[in-house]
Amino acid sequence: MARKELNLDGGEISIIKALGIGGSELRGDDLLARVPDLNTNELIDTLKGLISVGYISSDKSGFYNAEELANVHFQVNSGYSKELKEAMDPQPEERKSKRVRRE
Repeated sequence: MARKELNLDGGEISIIKALGIGGSELRGDDLLARVPDLNTNELIDTLKGLISVGYISSDKSGFYNAEELANVHFQVNSGYSKELKEAMDPQPEERKSKRVRRE
């Protein structure tokens, strides 16, 4: 089965690391405090992109400013946790030997 490659940019990686792969929820105001290198508009745009592809889930879909973002709960979608972990810390795939042992 082919492995799907996820390409994440720096902002997406920062948000996913701040949320954690473990599946726990985090409020928007806490997330904003954990990702100080992104301003509010960048954070909102990046979150909406991650939500649209299903990597992150939230209890509200409409948040447009810091006040609305503060009360939304976010978490990493557990269905993508393995792929997201691999995308954030890629390990080279082991090459399988084509040699066959004959008896």
